[in-house]
Amino acid sequence: MSEPESTGVDRDGAPTLGEDPEAYAPSVAGRLAFYQRAGGIVTPLTTTIVAFLMGGIVVLSTHHNPLRTYKAIFEGAGLNWFFHVGSHHITVPFTQTHVWFWWDTNTSHTAAYNLTQTLLTTTPLILTGLAVAFAFRCGLFNIGGQGQYLVGAIVGVYIGSRFTTMPHLPHLLFGLVAAALGGALWAAIAGALKASVGAHEVITTIMLNWIAYWGGSYLVGRGGPLRNHVDQSIPVSDDVVNGAKLPAIWGNPHLQALHAGIFIALGALIAFYVILNRTTLGYEVRAVGFNPEAARYGGISVARNFVLAMTISGLFAGLAGALDIFGWQFRLGVADVQVSNIGFIGIAVALLGRTSAVGVGLAALLFGALFTGTSTRSLDPTVFPPELAGNLALMIQALILLFVGADLVILYIWQARRKLRLTGRAPATKGSA
Repeated sequence: MSEPESTGVDRDGAPTLGEDPEAYAPSVAGRLAFYQRAGGIVTPLTTTIVAFLMGGIVVLSTHHNPLRTYKAIFEGAGLNWFFHVGSHHITVPFTQTHVWFWWDTNTSHTAAYNLTQTLLTTTPLILTGLAVAFAFRCGLFNIGGQGQYLVGAIVGVYIGSRFTTMPHLPHLLFGLVAAALGGALWAAIAGALKASVGAHEVITTIMLNWIAYWGGSYLVGRGGPLRNHVDQSIPVSDDVVNGAKLPAIWGNPHLQALHAGIFIALGALIAFYVILNRTTLGYEVRAVGFNPEAARYGGISVARNFVLAMTISGLFAGLAGALDIFGWQFRLGVADVQVSNIGFIGIAVALLGRTSAVGVGLAALLFGALFTGTSTRSLDPTVFPPELAGNLALMIQALILLFVGADLVILYIWQARRKLRLTGRAPATKGSA
């Protein structure tokens, strides 16, 4: 007589996980882990392809050629630069040394210039994506990346434009560290509220976004304390002094060159992976994300990890704001505060990247290329109207988010079907004994 395996109960009478660790009350991070194991790289790749296919249908409905349009977007993002292989020379950053190189790095040529703009956008997207991904690993949904990004930008522009007598390197480091800490403290508020009174982080981070939005608008607006001293009728801050700017590594610094901040963003990807997978803190964060009650029973402070996870998330987002200020923007205006959506796009980056370091990096590059390639200055107007291309980029972004969510639902249905099938076999087995 064969008996089905029993999941059993623990000493408190609660069902144990048995052979199916996802069967009993999985948290957000626990469900995400199952999603990651089941989908692999195929899921985000398929999601992206389907989103672009549906975008192509929309392009076709406007009586334009989808293949030509996507080719123009690809070239507008500068990704065709990688196919222009030849014999060239490059100057090693921060030196006067010239070495042989495969590609032409002259940014007076269209492909190289467009690629620098794509990488400029990719840099903060990596960090805001990590801000969402790190919190998600702890079972928290950080919607406040935009507010944390703005706080980092505000702190950065204040330090960069006010401490004019500081030497270059201390000034730059002071600004970057202070801006990152500003974003960290802003996010820690939501973490502390979650840990102390159970306030949901989605609600609190949305509220903090609005506080940063209106606070930043006041600070750099007409009559605000951070308004510029040249023409106070213009709602913009003073410029960051030259001694606080990140060095340009590719392109003309006067034409939004790619700055050294991209190395900081890449380093953040490595730090994200190391913290989560090679440290005690990362183990505790992931444990709380999988099952807070089990983590608490094992001696892990759930409240402490909620605060730490949100703090580290805010640090990433605040650093993103600082890199934009010190790297290419050099000032902050009311329009920048009210129009920027880098933090919100970071949510899409984290979800498509499946909260992994490599995934977030690739997703950030995809969205950076998409937004640069559809801009009015990059897209060939004879192929597709640039004024429509921006809406196309937003639509593809929304489709990717929709399909990521739909794919998760499909996986849940598959899992539920499997459980029902296993449950349905149990009575038959007992009856045949």
